[in-house]
Amino acid sequence: MKLSPRLPALLLAALVVTACAPQTASDSSSDKDEKTGTLRVWLFQEVGNKPKEQVVDSVVDAFEKAHDGTKVDVEYIPVETRAQRVKAAFNDPSSAPDVMEYGNTDTAGYVKDGGLLDVTKEFGDWSEAKDTDPTARQSVTVDDRIYGSPFYVGVRALYYRTDVFKELGLEVPKTMAELAATARKIRAAKPELYGLVVGGAYTYGAMPFIWANGGELADGKGGSYASAISGAAAQKGIKEYTSLFTDDNCPAAKCAGMGGNDTITAFAAGKAGMAIGGDFSHTAVEAGKVKGEYAVVPLPGITAGSIAPAFAGGNNIGVLKSTAHRTLAVDLMEQLTSKKTQASMFDAMGFLPTFADVRQQAASEQPYVKPFAQTLAAGTKFVPASPAWSQIDSSLVLPTMFQEVISGKKNVAAASGEAAKKMNAAFGSVG
Repeated sequence: MKLSPRLPALLLAALVVTACAPQTASDSSSDKDEKTGTLRVWLFQEVGNKPKEQVVDSVVDAFEKAHDGTKVDVEYIPVETRAQRVKAAFNDPSSAPDVMEYGNTDTAGYVKDGGLLDVTKEFGDWSEAKDTDPTARQSVTVDDRIYGSPFYVGVRALYYRTDVFKELGLEVPKTMAELAATARKIRAAKPELYGLVVGGAYTYGAMPFIWANGGELADGKGGSYASAISGAAAQKGIKEYTSLFTDDNCPAAKCAGMGGNDTITAFAAGKAGMAIGGDFSHTAVEAGKVKGEYAVVPLPGITAGSIAPAFAGGNNIGVLKSTAHRTLAVDLMEQLTSKKTQASMFDAMGFLPTFADVRQQAASEQPYVKPFAQTLAAGTKFVPASPAWSQIDSSLVLPTMFQEVISGKKNVAAASGEAAKKMNAAFGSVG
């Protein structure tokens, strides 16, 4: 899930440790398909929600005009309480919405709990679906079935200080090795700055190092996953990332506990030469002290010219299995995630479209989008499509692993081995 740029840092930190999927398994299927009536919709409440509401209102007005006898009731729910709300909805269809926005890492858990409607046929028949980028499609897919439509996507890239690079005569790093070397040059010349600010609790900032080195989080699909975090390639990536937590770049005492929002806050405040941030970090950086003195490029991979695979976060919109308005609900889902709506939502909120052609248009209109679009085009990665992921994420398995290495409590092999055991226990617990 890509968290909104407008959510305050404390809320974001809380969300990182919130289990996403409700633990229930009731069968709430409906055999009704009423063609009139009221459709209930739950969307996430953003900080600064008015522009989002205006886009949604436009979609709803057009939908209601096109469907006589139909009304749409939209409720904006707090993201931090979504787990409880969704659990209650899955258990009590009378309280459930027909259409719902959800984080893309929630998909597998919600499917396991029997809450989301299989819309494979409808999605396949939708003319616009063919232009959905592969990773976004993967985020609504469980066991080769489709359970929603991608709403927006978010990825991370490398922010750097153009003024600092110019003053020190530095070139933009083209490999991960150059990234580390450049970070240490900045720290040596300007000890008041972190070279590359990193966080021991910044899971999605660390993942590109694992993936770029050929490692994986897990292998398998559907109900059968096994952790790959202790594999040789993954260990190499873990070592590369944790080696940045040193006094000559980002001291462990200060950086080990940082999350992604902490690193962007430090960069925006002018306390770092480089940072790994998302397209959704743009607003915060623009509002900071470094406005006009930074640029963004894709995070480099192992070899010159390559781009490190980024985690593709974002949100989806799906239909609940309990809906009594299947046809109408699926149609509304498609209208809320259509190319036209995603283009409007980008203009209103800065959310990156999941359609490649719409995203290219956005990049041509807003230059800051280009490095993120390039990152997406180079190929992104996603978390295991298992309901166990929310348990792994909320249990802080990976941050604990990084922090054990950073603190020197365990070496990479021991820490990744322990993390693999925890991940496999979680995978096994969901059957």
